[in-house]
Amino acid sequence: MAKESVKARQLKREKLVARYAAKREALKAAGDWDAIQKLPRNASPVRLKNRCKLTGRPKGYMRDFGICRNQFRELANMGKIPGITKSSW
Repeated sequence: MAKESVKARQLKREKLVARYAAKREALKAAGDWDAIQKLPRNASPVRLKNRCKLTGRPKGYMRDFGICRNQFRELANMGKIPGITKSSW
């Protein structure tokens, strides 16, 4: 599990990206690159990292579900993810 500070930092970045998204798009459309440079660094969507919503794990992230593979397997085996069944043939 990731440290709570790492998860909190990621959440803070996500909020900052959402807050400046409209302003960033307007500046891009106008071609005002100097004003974009003056925005906060963490307001850039490039600085976001896909992390598991439950544990904060950065690797093994499954985009469709928003969780890491370990949590996906646990939740799927418990039947808590609708439409997912263990395959057997």
